Order: sequence, then structure tokens, then C-alpha cells
Amino acid sequence: MAETEKFETIRYTADLVVLTPNGNVLLIERDWPPYEGAWALPGGHVDTGETSRAAAARELSEETGVQVAPDDLRRIDVWDAPERDPRGRYVAVAYLAVVPDDTQVVAGDDARRARWWPASDLPPLAFDHADIISRTVGSTS
Repeated sequence: MAETEKFETIRYTADLVVLTPNGNVLLIERDWPPYEGAWALPGGHVDTGETSRAAAARELSEETGVQVAPDDLRRIDVWDAPERDPRGRYVAVAYLAVVPDDTQVVAGDDARRARWWPASDLPPLAFDHADIISRTVGSTS
């Protein structure tokens, strides 16, 4: 192996775009750095022995109280740009969930707040989450 080859730690995560039929998007206000206090999609690390789909359902429940079966999540795409996270290399599989308009949310693990936002009027978002939402909302219309 050449000395010039580098190995980097790659972290595996799952993010969720949760939509209602009337066009709202579920966001959390982050309670930790980076982007502490910024709005973001629910999501987090994939645990050992867990699929990204199962991690997405678990993280959604932990951060917002919303329960969705893993099989009800639709994979959107993979986001793997090397600089997408200031902490290092993170690869995320993003999933879509559609829930009823009256779905209640409660901020939980890692979230200061959780709330619904109109897809047409989102706040500034952490990471590349605006791109994930843009691609998702554009593909569901």
C-alpha cells in the first residue's frame, strides 16, 4: 500500500423528510453542535446491526415522537459529499415518510423543539438538508 493513500472514518446516518398531505415538513431544532439551535431534518447515526431504514424509524420516534414502521419509509437517495458535515465524513441515506395532517410531534432526544413548517416557507437549514427537501418535494409533486 502506498504511503500516500489515506483512510478516513466514515459515519453512517439516516435522515428523514416527513411530509403531510397538506404540504408541511417536520423539522427539529438541534440541541447540540454543529449547528446548535438550527433547524434540521430528524435523523441520526445507524447503530451496530441496524439498517438505515430501521435507524430512520427509530430516530424519528426518539426525536419527534412520531411512529412510522420502517417498511413504510421510501428511500429518497444517498448524500455523501465529503464536506457535507463539519465533523468529518458522514454518509446519509434519506427516507420519505408521509403522515396524516394532524400528526402531533413532541421534541425528544437531541431536539430542542420539533414542529411542522410549510414546505414553501422553511427556515434556514443545517447541513445539506435544504437540498434533501428540495429534491424530495420536487419528486412528490
